[in-house]
Amino acid sequence: MVELGKKGIWACAPSMPDSSNPISIEWVKEISRQVEMHKKDQIYLVGHSLGVTAILRYLEGTKAKNIKGAVLVSSPVFKSNKKGVANFFKTPFNYKSIKAKKLKFGVIHGDDDRSVSFDQGEFLAKELGSKLVVIRNGGHLNSSAGWKELPQCLAELARIMA
Repeated sequence: MVELGKKGIWACAPSMPDSSNPISIEWVKEISRQVEMHKKDQIYLVGHSLGVTAILRYLEGTKAKNIKGAVLVSSPVFKSNKKGVANFFKTPFNYKSIKAKKLKFGVIHGDDDRSVSFDQGEFLAKELGSKLVVIRNGGHLNSSAGWKELPQCLAELARIMA
């Protein structure tokens, strides 16, 4: 966010409700609340892991006209029965509805992600007609995998904002 601030771009990272017990509908409501608070701004969403699924669920149903694109990192998109996250995958994503909004997307995925298989990143990029940025030996692209910064995300955001 510091790098975006240097470019005169305002950014925020809202906390999702109860991240230890995530509920999809609550996360979608929080995204909606944030977008509504900034409805006069052009908005680009950036999400990681389950944050991506919440963004996709939000995009399925939103009528907001100020959303311009999204960068989606380490994105789980296949049905999961993992405890605590299955509620994010009750129904398949409606990619037709998402693509109808004519947004710009970037998809980033580690080629050796043990939490979210690489084929999910490939699938998502294909479904959205997006470029896939592959991070060699990136893991889940979080601090546990050694990532404190992700310059590839900043580059993708700049690309879709151009």
